[in-house]
Amino acid sequence: MADALATVESTLPNRLLATTLVVAVVLGIRYGARRWLVGREGASDRSLPKLAVSAAITLVTGGGIVAVVLLWDLIGPLERSYRSLGLQDVAGRVLLAVVVLAATYALTGFVGRVIGEFTGNQASISEHQREIVYRLTQVSLYTLAFMVVIGLFTQDLGNLLVGAGFLGIVVGMAARQTLGAMLAGFVLMFSRPFEIGDWIEVGDREGIVTDITIVTTRLQTFDGEYVMLPNDEVSSKPITNRTRKGRLRIEVEVGVDYDHDPSHAAEVARETVKELDQVLNVPTPQVVGKRFGDSAIVLGVRVWIDNPSARRMWRARTAVIEAVTDAYADEGIKIPFPQRELMGRAEEGGLAIAEGREAQAATPDGGPEDGTGE
Repeated sequence: MADALATVESTLPNRLLATTLVVAVVLGIRYGARRWLVGREGASDRSLPKLAVSAAITLVTGGGIVAVVLLWDLIGPLERSYRSLGLQDVAGRVLLAVVVLAATYALTGFVGRVIGEFTGNQASISEHQREIVYRLTQVSLYTLAFMVVIGLFTQDLGNLLVGAGFLGIVVGMAARQTLGAMLAGFVLMFSRPFEIGDWIEVGDREGIVTDITIVTTRLQTFDGEYVMLPNDEVSSKPITNRTRKGRLRIEVEVGVDYDHDPSHAAEVARETVKELDQVLNVPTPQVVGKRFGDSAIVLGVRVWIDNPSARRMWRARTAVIEAVTDAYADEGIKIPFPQRELMGRAEEGGLAIAEGREAQAATPDGGPEDGTGE
C-alpha cells in the first residue's frame, strides 16, 4: 500500500484529490455497512456476521487514517512528535491527536456492537443496562484518549492530573445534587425496580416510564403530561410497579341492602363477572365481605386483568360496575343509597322528656336560658 501511495505525485492538488477520495471511500463503506446492519436487525444469525461487519468498519476507518498519513508524508513528523515535544513539531502532534481521537471513535462503535451482540439475547440484562454499560465504556475510552492527547502537548502530566482532581472536587461540591442523582441512577440500574414501559407510582406521581437516564427518570402521566423526576428523588420514595408481574388485581365495592342475603348477592356478582371479556378467569374472580356500612353490607368484587394499563383498568372497572348493577336488578337485589332510619322509644313519655331537654339551648356558662339555674 505504501508503494502504491508513493507513486502519487507530491503536488498539493493531487494530494487533496487523493485525500478526498480516501475519505469518500471510507464514509461510503461505513454508510453501506451501517445500512446493512440496520436491515439485519432481528435476523437469526445476529452474532457472527454483524460482528464481522463491525470489525471491518473499524479496520476500514483505521486504514483510511493510515492512508491519509502516508499521502501527506507525515511518518517522519509523527515519529519526531512522539519522541520529542519540541515546538517545531506542533503540526505533527495536532495530527497525531486527531488520529488518536478518530481511532477512539471507531473503537467505541465496534465496542458498542460487541456489547449489543453478546448481551442482546440475555433476558437478565435490560436495554437500559446495556446502554449504561456502553456509555461507561465509551466515556472510559474517550477519557484515556484525551489523556494521551494531553500528554502530547505537555510533559507535566502528573501536576495536570492533580489540578484536575482538585477541580473535580470543587465541581463535585457545587453539583452534589446532580452527582447524587447520578449515583441513584446507578442504584436503579442494578436494582431494576422498573423498566421502560412499566406503569409505576412514585410518591404522588403515577404514569408510564418513557425513559431512564443516569440523572432522571421520565414519566408520561395519564393526563398526557411528561414528568421528569431526579433519580435521587425516585430512589428515596416508595415505588409501586403495577405491571411487574404482568397482571393486576382490581377491586370494586358494592353495597347490598340488609334485607338481602349477602352470600347470595356475592354468588350473583361472582358468576356475573366471570363472563366478562375484560377480566381473567385465572385467577378466578372473588367476592368478599368488606364491612358493615351505614346503609348496606359492603362487598368487594375482586377481578384480575393482564398486561395492566390505565385504559385496561378503567375498562374492566366500568364493565364490572355495569354487569353487577344489571345482575342485581334482574335478581331484585337492592343496592341502597345512603339513608338514616329514625326510631322512637317504646315509652312516649321518655321520648318527650328527651326531646324537651334537647330543645333547651345552653347558655355560655352551661345553664339554661331562663337564668333560674333549675
